[in-house]
Amino acid sequence: MTARLGIIWNPAKTTRHALDTALDKAVAAERLDDPRWRESVLWFETTEDDPGQGAAERAIEAGAAVVVAAGGDGTVRAVAEHLARSGADVELGIVPLGTGNLLARNLGVPLTGAAAAFRRVLSGRPRTIDVGWLEIDLDGGTRRHAFAVMAGFGLDAHMITETDDDLKDKVGWLAYVESLGRALSASGTLDVTITADGQVLERDSAHTLLVGNCGMLQAGITLLPDADPGDGELDLLVLSADGAAGWVDTLRNMVWDNGIKRALAGGASAESSESATHRRLESLQIELSEPRVFEIDGEDLGESTRAAVSVQPGAVRVR
Repeated sequence: MTARLGIIWNPAKTTRHALDTALDKAVAAERLDDPRWRESVLWFETTEDDPGQGAAERAIEAGAAVVVAAGGDGTVRAVAEHLARSGADVELGIVPLGTGNLLARNLGVPLTGAAAAFRRVLSGRPRTIDVGWLEIDLDGGTRRHAFAVMAGFGLDAHMITETDDDLKDKVGWLAYVESLGRALSASGTLDVTITADGQVLERDSAHTLLVGNCGMLQAGITLLPDADPGDGELDLLVLSADGAAGWVDTLRNMVWDNGIKRALAGGASAESSESATHRRLESLQIELSEPRVFEIDGEDLGESTRAAVSVQPGAVRVR
């Protein structure tokens, strides 16, 4: 083994036996013949009270040089949060076992099974990525969470809260499509004040706001075409479509302006339109006229009227 592994696994997504078997296959495929390799593997199980931050801390204290998050987006986010907060000199490995697997998808981590992902952990070269931090008023207090992919409110957040968990277990990301109609009805336009890098944006109403470190969702849908997880900036998308004409403009902006036209132009910067604002930034403040559900890397945080976002450049090294 090239480094001591601390495997943090979510028992709601898999079993230790299944991960052990997959790791065996990866070791064999990588031809790591040292019979002592198992001595370098440490195992830490997440719990309802500790989705990964505490497990990551214990793994590092035990001497892990690579901390492997084996689970869904929530497990990956929790482990990445601890690495970013602590500044520990360790690398992050990902074994994606969830529905979205958004960070793995954006970084090209294999989604074809745990064995393929473990091979990337064993032999992949580290890539430095940024982490975003969301500071949000919830339940009478202020909470601060890291995100590796994106955070915000509106359609994306409501699709998460409206999605049927049983259906998600059966059909995966398609369950989010089924929830889209309910999400649309729950995402009415409201008054907003958005301040990006100290400048108040002209957009004063919106139904959806996303700020991200990565731009791609499930099924290859890219909402933030300029997003680069290692460029030291975050990318903003604000949608304010109200009525049929507004939604036509939004679709044109996504499909043509920042899809086909962008591809033909060789990757030009994202374009804004009457109903869609794109911008790159390092800090963001959001004030809403009424509460909305906020999400962070696919996790529902609850309703709030105020949030602030900042970027921590080069926060985590990912294999």
